[in-house]
This record gives sequence, structure tokens and C-alpha cells, in this order.
Amino acid sequence: MRPVYSFLALLMFCICPALSQVYTGELHLRVTDPSGLGVRASVQVRSQVNQYANSFVTDDGGNLAVPGLSYGPYSVTVEGKGFAAASKTIEIRSALPVDSSIKLEVAAVDATIEVNDKQTLIDPNRPSSIMQIGSKEIDKRVASLPGRSIQDLVNTQPGWLYEGNAVLHPRGSEYQTQFVVDGVPLTDNRSPSFGPEIEADDIDSVSIYTAGFPAEYGRKMGGVVELNTKHYDDSALHGQVIAAGGSYDTAQGYTRVQNTWNKNTLGASASGSMTSHYLNPVVPQNYTNAGTTGDFAVKYDRDFTAKDRLTMSVRHELARYEIPNELVQQNGGPIQPGDVYPGGQLQTGDNFETMGTVNYQHIFSPDVLGTLSGFVRNNQNDLYSNQNSYPIIFDLNNYFNEGYFKGTLSWHYKNQEWKAGVESDNTFLHEKWNYVITDPNQYDDGTPLVFGFAQHRPDLEQSAFVEDLIRLGKWTVSAGLRWDHYQLVVNQNNFSPRVSVGRYFPSLKLVGHFSYDRIFQTPSFENILAASSPLINAIDPAVLRLPVKPSTGTYYEGGFTEAFSDKLKLDVNFFRRDERNFADDDEIESTTVSYPIAFDKAILYGAETKISLVNTGKLSGYVSYSYIVGNAWFPVTGGLFVGDDVTNALTQLTGHFPDSQDQRNTLRSRFQYQALPRLWLSSGVSYGSGLPFDFDGDPSQVLAEYGQTVLNRLNFSRGRILPTLAISASMGIDLYKTDRIQTRFQVDGDNLNNRLNVIDFGGLFSGNAIGPGRSFIARLNTSF
Repeated sequence: MRPVYSFLALLMFCICPALSQVYTGELHLRVTDPSGLGVRASVQVRSQVNQYANSFVTDDGGNLAVPGLSYGPYSVTVEGKGFAAASKTIEIRSALPVDSSIKLEVAAVDATIEVNDKQTLIDPNRPSSIMQIGSKEIDKRVASLPGRSIQDLVNTQPGWLYEGNAVLHPRGSEYQTQFVVDGVPLTDNRSPSFGPEIEADDIDSVSIYTAGFPAEYGRKMGGVVELNTKHYDDSALHGQVIAAGGSYDTAQGYTRVQNTWNKNTLGASASGSMTSHYLNPVVPQNYTNAGTTGDFAVKYDRDFTAKDRLTMSVRHELARYEIPNELVQQNGGPIQPGDVYPGGQLQTGDNFETMGTVNYQHIFSPDVLGTLSGFVRNNQNDLYSNQNSYPIIFDLNNYFNEGYFKGTLSWHYKNQEWKAGVESDNTFLHEKWNYVITDPNQYDDGTPLVFGFAQHRPDLEQSAFVEDLIRLGKWTVSAGLRWDHYQLVVNQNNFSPRVSVGRYFPSLKLVGHFSYDRIFQTPSFENILAASSPLINAIDPAVLRLPVKPSTGTYYEGGFTEAFSDKLKLDVNFFRRDERNFADDDEIESTTVSYPIAFDKAILYGAETKISLVNTGKLSGYVSYSYIVGNAWFPVTGGLFVGDDVTNALTQLTGHFPDSQDQRNTLRSRFQYQALPRLWLSSGVSYGSGLPFDFDGDPSQVLAEYGQTVLNRLNFSRGRILPTLAISASMGIDLYKTDRIQTRFQVDGDNLNNRLNVIDFGGLFSGNAIGPGRSFIARLNTSF
């Protein structure tokens, strides 16, 4: 019986909210007439550096609260009927609300105002690099196949690479990405085959860290992706309806509605999708790859007083999908002349997640803010195999229950912004799986033909942090210290100091920065109990188990951001990562049980640059380039090894090898042209020089299992996949547009060059991934 039912009883008392982000604040604006009385007016808030642009309406008293604003400068423009428009620049530098007022004057004849947000192109007080994706870029993004809309957005940024099935890898790190949804940290694997999708249409903005991490963040430190969900801040009824469909029998739907009355805000959203291309196929034929997803969420906000706010919501997500087959799996086994097979393999998977969180915020004084946050969730992942599965029939039922608490205190003192807090995360892991081998020839002698595993254990983690953001003239310093305690397979404590320094050069319109981050990364907990259990000894006569310890290390980054003529922005970063107990993953005897392992150390270094074109009228866009080199060193220091791998683990004690994300050159670009007031066109390109691969077989085996077209994309002499290239194009038109309602039609074409792009290759079964071929998706988007 699924454990989610008993878990729902707890959820009824703790319904899910939006929590505060790390470097976000809030704007409290009051708009008055010349006599000082409040005025109902429209307000535009814009920030080029944060890719933020939104419109609001004050209440009848002229008041407006805009939460969730990332630190930085904002241009605020106010227009009221019968008054001259007014504009000013406001800076958000604290978690505490910024109070500001704008007095409107009576309009003169033919009075006009030019909205000028050029001063927000760069942030002179930012001590580290943060990549931002705003609401416009999200709304006009190239449409994604179901299950990966957020991952596709993040993958457009320099330094990020895909592995098969939308597993994100920041700067060469393996499975060390955490998503923070309205302040809720999700540290488990969020790729389509492990966790339900976080739908991009639900998101208003994205902030991405790969260095200069605030001390508030820990546990998964390869990269942090902050997601702010949509929120309307006036009393009108708002909503959005999206319908989409296209190649691979894809159909998608999304709807959202929100209403605000008095001091209450209630919103709900729902989405669903289906496709015949859910995961990355392993052969071009795209065998057995159908998938469906669903999502439902409700959110409630209540401002009890001007100083007290409660936010709650609840979310349930699900995905059901098929596991792509290779040629031999599709045919039921190796093809021999004259053989007749009863049918091919069919493996199906699903995952479910129900989550609830609550956040209470209290302003003690104009300089002190406190928050209490918590969430609970249940996550379940299943896999089922039919009787024709080859070379193994495998079934899995893994789930975990998680309870999380966090308390923080923020205070402003002169030119400093202090923040301190504690958090506790308790995850109760349950693993259960079994197999029946259908072809013993694919396994070591002595491997049992039938085996089952079941175990449960708690993962207990606590932490505390303190950090300070200091402004010293043209210098900005962020300094913090974090303490972590991890108790699962091992019991460890660690202190992690972090420092970021930025310097603004006004004459050059340039901000230089340097960051130093000590990191403590907990291992991935997917199947970690199986990897450390003595029960696995029954699988093979030779078994080696080494406790998987957390990764520790040091990250360095230096770089700058420069503005040219208020129309062009250049970001350049150089980085190096030194890690001990470098995290990786492996699988048990060609099953689908992936579990964490670790190597002695790794060194990852490289450079990134992004050129953004803004403020040019009709043309906007970007070009980004990444150069990454990654190497890991023997010996292995953690994980499970069976059969021949035991000998390799015990004898391979020196030397190094390329990290699996050692792609030297990656280029991405996208430009948009506003051809007519209601018509825009865009085009982009994505290029990768190819990942390394390590395959135990030879080209003839590749031919039999994957086909000639896949073999043609591999360079065995270099151990590299041949370069990938995909060209995309989009067209959008506003079919109907008023101040209240807007309907837009958009059509996207991806991989228009129709190249067979092999993303990954390696492993005996289902170890490679192929990108989508030429595909098209059309979207109809209505918002009100």
C-alpha cells in the first residue's frame, strides 16, 4: 500500500507556502496626489540586471506591496489618471521591506515621460555572479517536451550541461543540483525519471548560482536554482490558460487563477501533458517512450497585520512513463537468424509527490525580520517490468517521507545586512526492489537468478549559518559561515566559510568580483541503502562496499560584468573546483538501480562568457560560451562494487580519467526580432563539442544494440561522442491584446537541422541518450 495515505493526515495540518528566497526583498510603495492623499495608479517595476519586468495597480489608498524582488536596482514608473507620470530608481538590498513613496503632480498639457531602466543594466553592489531568467524569457521560451521545462531553461545558461533524461550538471558536478521553490530546498534528483516536473509556466523568475553561494545554502552545492512562482499583487481576478501540442503526439495544458480580497490571496493551478517522447531514447526508433504528467497546486496568503504574514500552499504531482528500449530489448533478446520472439521488453515507471509547507513572517522593527518555515512531503518512485524484459525482469518501489524546518532572523545595521538561521531536515528512506534474470549469460557466474531487497533508514541532517552583506563605498563584501551535520551511512560534521568580494568601477561601468566557497555536499540518497547493505553480498561472490562519504572541497571564481553603451552587457567568469570524495553514480549488475559512488578527488576548471543585447528597440538576445575541463582521480573511496569491478576498485589506485561532463566547448545563442508591434521572430543555436564515453564492448556490439546511425556518432579512437548541433526558431503573434486580456500564439521548431544528437553513450543497457529529432510545438497562451 502506498505510504502517501498516512502521510496526507499530516499534510492537513501543514499546507504549502511560498518561503522567502536568500537574496530577495520586498518593495512597499505609496502613491499620493499633491495633497498627500493616496491615489489608485498603475505601477511598472523593471530591472535589466534581474531580467524583471512587471505591472501592478495600487489599492484605493495608493498602497502596493511587491514581494520576491532579487537584490539590485529597480526602475519604478507610476501613472495615474489626470496626473503626470513619475519615475524613480529604487534599490533592494535587504530581506526587510523597502518603504518608498512617489508624489504625483497634476498633468500638464501634452506631458510625457520616458521610461528609463538603463541604470539597472548592471548591479554595482553585487559581490558574485548570478544568472537571472525573467518572466518574459520564460513566457517566450522554446517549448519543451513534457517533464523538463525548467531543466531546459537552466540548460541555456553557460556552465550547465545535460546528461540523459534532463539530468543537469553544473560545472561538471554529478547530481549536486538543488532547486529552491519559493524558498523550499529540494535536494533530491529532479530529472524526469526520478521526480515530477516543476512546470515553467508556474514560474515568474529564476536565479542561478554556481559560485558565491550564500551560507544559507548547503548539502547540494554543484549549483543552486532559485524558482519564484507567479504572484499577482492587486485585488483583481487574474489567470492564465495555455494549450499546446505538436510532434511526438505531444499535448499539454495549463491553467492558473488567483483572486485577492481584503488581506487574503488565494490561487490555484493545474497542468497535464502527454507525449510519445518522455525520456531520451537510446535508439533513433524511439521505442516504448510514452509518458503522461499531472500537477495540482493551491496557495493561500494572509496579511494579518502590516507586520505579520502567513503563506500556505499544497502541491501534488505525478508522472507515468515507459522506459526506452534498445534493439535487443525491443526484440526480446539478441537477434539470431530464424528466431521468433514473443514480443519485446516493456518497463514502466512512475513517480508521485505530495508536498506541504508553511511560512510565517514577522517584522519586529524597521530593522529586524524573522521567519519560521517548514515543509513535509512524500515522494514515491516505482518501476515495473513485463515477462519479456531482457536481460532482467526488474521491479522497484522506493519512497521517502521528509520533514523540514528552518528559522531565520534578518537585521539591518548601518551598511550591513545580517542573517542567521538554523535548519533541520529529516528524511525517512524506504527501498524495495527485486529481480529475475532472463539471460544468465549477461552476468557473472554465481549471480543469483532471483533476488529481492528491502530496507529503510532515516537520513538526519542539521545545519546553522550566519552571514553578512557589507557595502563599503564601491566595495561589497558577502561573508558567511555554515555548519552542517550529516548522519546516514556515516556521521560527519563540517564548517564551511564563504567569502565574496565585488568592486564597482563607475568610469568603466564594470563590476569585478571574486568568490571563495568551502563546500560540504551530502551524497545522493537514491538507492544508497542498497549500496551500503550487506544483503547485497548475495548478488555476487565478490562484493566490495565502501561507505559513501560527503564531498568536501573548495570553489574559486573570478570575473566581471561590464555594460557597453547601455545596450550590451558582458559577463565573464573563470572558475576552479577542487573536491575530495568526488561524487559519481553507478548501477547494480545492469539493472536500473543507480546508486552513489565516489572517487578520491576531482579538479574542474574552465571559463564562461555571456554577451547580452538589450535596450536596442527591436533586437534582443544573447550568445554564451563555456569551456570546461574535468578530471577525477583514483582510487574509488565510496560505493558498491561487484564481480570484476571489485578487482578494478582494489587495483586501480593511481591515475585519472575525464569527468563524464568534460565537454570542452559549449556554445548557445538566441536572438529575438520584433518585426511588427504584435509579431516577433527568434532563432537560436546550441552546440556541444561532445562528451567522453567509456564502453566495455566494441563497435560490433554497438551496431547490434543501438544501430549504425548511433555508431556513426561515436569516435572510438578518442573516446568522445561527435559534436552535437541543434538550430531552433520561433514565431509569436499577439492575437488579442488589451490592458486586461492578452492572447498570444507561438510556434517553435527545434533541431531544425535534424541531426542525430547523441548526448551520452556508455554502459551495457540503456546507458546512452539521444536528443529529439526535428520537432514542432504550437502554444496558445491567454492571460487576464
